[in-house]
Amino acid sequence: MKTIGIITYDYPHLKTEQVMLNLLQKYAPSQMKMFALPFTPRKERNIQISHRPNQANSVHPRSMADAHGISYTPVAFDHEIESGLDYYVILGAGILSEWFVKDKKVFNCHPGVIPAVRGLDAFKWSILEMQPLGVSLHFIDEQVDAGEIISILPTNVYATDTIETLSRRHYENEIAIMSDFEYHLQHPANIFAGIATGEPHRRMDAATEAAMIEKFEAYKTTMAYPANR
Repeated sequence: MKTIGIITYDYPHLKTEQVMLNLLQKYAPSQMKMFALPFTPRKERNIQISHRPNQANSVHPRSMADAHGISYTPVAFDHEIESGLDYYVILGAGILSEWFVKDKKVFNCHPGVIPAVRGLDAFKWSILEMQPLGVSLHFIDEQVDAGEIISILPTNVYATDTIETLSRRHYENEIAIMSDFEYHLQHPANIFAGIATGEPHRRMDAATEAAMIEKFEAYKTTMAYPANR
């Protein structure tokens, strides 16, 4: 029986809620253990497009764990997370230590096509840089969004998309690939193998975001399904 460590925040977190509900359809509560790291609220930023739903609009992960009989352990640092589980799935965490990821199967989903679009705000940088959209399930190592790729799930772009509809679909793919991590481990797929490596990005500033919005129509023209397949 596989054992799964769920790494999240000790704070309401929508992605955790959504993936956990899906995992409960595949695994028994006794197969899962939740480890909750501290959460530091980020300073509000002046942005025009919110490309992810409000993650705090969720129940607390402890509430879910208690309701379903899942072990829940708050931890101050990743070295306090129990070793020896078969898989570790990151649903919410900062950068994990090299010590923790060594010799463990630690899965993460990056909301961009690795290695072309790395770092933060990957959805927005993909549009600005005219890169294909996709979510990358990968093993975590000591580098930034550079661990071994398991599968990349493309995000379809349609001619009538708005940024809001496209970002919603992209986020839904992130939930889907994390919920099916074991399937992808057994059936890896990456249609973007060989794509050029890009530099890791920081958060997109307001001026660059405005340029991204201006480029969106050209992006759709270039990337609309099935052109990027």
